[in-house]
Amino acid sequence: MIDCPDPTLPTMNRGTRHTNEANRPLAPLQQGSIGLPTMAQAPSSLASVPFSRAATVGLELEYLQQAIASGKLSGGGDFTHRCQNWLRERLGAEAALLTHSCTAALEMAVILAGVGPGDEVIMPSFTFVSTANAVALRGATPVFVDVRRDTLNIDEQQIEQAITARTRAVIAVHYGSVPADMDPIVETARHHGLTVIEDAAQALLSTYRGRQAGTLGDLAAFSFHDTKNLVSGEGGALVINDASLVERAEIIWEKGTNRRNFARGLVDKYTWVDLGSSFLPSELVAAFLLAQLEQAEAVNQERIGVWERYFQAFTSLQERGLVTLPQVPADVQHNGHLFHLILNTAEARDALISHMREQGITAPFHYVPLHDSPAGRQLGRIAGDLSWTSDVSSRLIRLPIYNSIGASRERVIDAVFDFFDPRV
Repeated sequence: MIDCPDPTLPTMNRGTRHTNEANRPLAPLQQGSIGLPTMAQAPSSLASVPFSRAATVGLELEYLQQAIASGKLSGGGDFTHRCQNWLRERLGAEAALLTHSCTAALEMAVILAGVGPGDEVIMPSFTFVSTANAVALRGATPVFVDVRRDTLNIDEQQIEQAITARTRAVIAVHYGSVPADMDPIVETARHHGLTVIEDAAQALLSTYRGRQAGTLGDLAAFSFHDTKNLVSGEGGALVINDASLVERAEIIWEKGTNRRNFARGLVDKYTWVDLGSSFLPSELVAAFLLAQLEQAEAVNQERIGVWERYFQAFTSLQERGLVTLPQVPADVQHNGHLFHLILNTAEARDALISHMREQGITAPFHYVPLHDSPAGRQLGRIAGDLSWTSDVSSRLIRLPIYNSIGASRERVIDAVFDFFDPRV
């Protein structure tokens, strides 16, 4: 028997129930409908359904050929600059720098925030390890706080009590591409002189009160990892919104040298002037990424379509008290990156994961709370009660969502319903 959900959780009720004529399946998305043929065909009804699947959506192959023909494959070339210009102009940021991962962008952001040994940085425990690693690598302490019950983003009301004399920054993670409630976060940070970093790995082109995610704090990190909406295999970007940080960001990005000023003719030679590392991706990565960025709106709209179909289908399960659906505040727009269900018990969640696996469908759990991890206990600090983070992480399951999912989307829906209402 499956228990009812926590009655204190707010609910949503959109779309029709998953019944015969009331909820006839929408037409499946067609792979390759955005641009060139995709890298892999959508799985047939008998094939396994992966959690994610990367695809070409435009001029990826042409741009890769151009990059190879140019004879310059190291970072910092034409495709790198074109990607950075796209990000800067599309987001309205002061500057953007491509990196080889979102992890690298977070590490740069923490350096730019002036974080060092003995300092503290506040963040949610419900996040990927890169958020905390970027802090721990500077000899500082990640300070974990709880997340909100609706969005699973950092609970802005828990930040104030976590601040000490050693606090240097706050990292807000936009979970599932739904932006955190940034205005009160920034207000608290400004009051205490703290840097605000957005871990916007999943949130490219999501908006908060009409403003772009990634432009709401001082610095932001994006991901173009294989599982994201827009991909380059591995890849990321650092977005800088504080103009005073741009020059140092470029130095850190260029291995701690003033090479960019040399390229601009501002110095007669370049040399080592600050901390830095090899953060640049290759031109091959940038070439692939540019083709993806050029189709960003179309890619996101298709992904949102899959997200909305799931929401429509599973509304009846929420009405029956069997699951809790994702909750999106009215003043934000997500990009369809992630769709999750919260079940009533950890046992039910684990059973659903196993059921989906038996159906050939990969539907994983998500983050193990960092405060419960071995490294988190050793390197971090807990501020306040994190019981909700521990609880919800044990009951959450993510469903496959990607642009080329096609008819497999309905197979995922049917498999979930078969779990709750087994066919005789």
